[in-house]
Amino acid sequence: MKKRSFLVLLTIVLTASSCVSTKVFNDLESRYAILKMERNALEKSKDSIQQAWNILDGKWQETEGYLKRSRDSVSNALEQLKTLRKEYALLEQNSDQKIQESIGSNNALLKEIAIKEAQLLARSERVDQLEQLMSEQKQALLELKQRLTDALLNFEGKGLTVEQRNGKVYVSMENKLLFKSGSWNVGGEGQKALSQLGTVLAENPDIVVMIEGHTDNVPFSPKEALESNWDLSTKRATAVVNILLKNDLILPQNLTAAGRSEYVPVAPNSDAMGRAANRRIEVILSPQWDEINALLNN
Repeated sequence: MKKRSFLVLLTIVLTASSCVSTKVFNDLESRYAILKMERNALEKSKDSIQQAWNILDGKWQETEGYLKRSRDSVSNALEQLKTLRKEYALLEQNSDQKIQESIGSNNALLKEIAIKEAQLLARSERVDQLEQLMSEQKQALLELKQRLTDALLNFEGKGLTVEQRNGKVYVSMENKLLFKSGSWNVGGEGQKALSQLGTVLAENPDIVVMIEGHTDNVPFSPKEALESNWDLSTKRATAVVNILLKNDLILPQNLTAAGRSEYVPVAPNSDAMGRAANRRIEVILSPQWDEINALLNN
């Protein structure tokens, strides 16, 4: 749409005056190049989101495969139980004397069958519960991502993105939205974004939240209260936590602040655009896995 508007404008200008200066033409050509770069960047972002979704979908398929194999294992074991019951029925057809001699071993066999049957039924129930819980967690994450996207809609294009990958929801905020260079004081626009984020977190008390501070790889010159990029990234993560905790409905025990310095980049640090993308805060939202872990450990 931007490209079409620009071409229309260029046509009008050229028609209105045949004396357009070289400077004006070059300026228009430069603006066109910038618009083209912005469109390419948006297309790359779309491809990145699609790749992340494909990875998550692959992991989900692996989990479904595991659940199917578990069900097949239970089914095979039940078939073995049927065979044991048939063998026992054959024993009953033997003479009374042989049955009396074998009654002890038969009773033990029946007891073993009952124990195995109870174990298999319990395992089958755990598989059903695990499948249900995983489905609920997946749906809850999708709803949480949509809720965050809606709440932070006003900050799109201002260095804020929301995406889902690896069973978690990531809210990424570039430093241009939150901090001035070398500072860990959150600006007015950043506080508005964090307030909106806090509203959603307060509605989801079962979500575990990790706040990570990230920097580029430009060496930091120690000054005043800052010692390094490690220090700066940690202070910025802690500053975000403090603002979120202004919402009294957010549980402090659900929040963790971490500084990651320059060591988890999302873009090359070889140019200004890549370094800007790496200077960010990531808020990582994860479901509570206690109930699922309990089922797996039983």
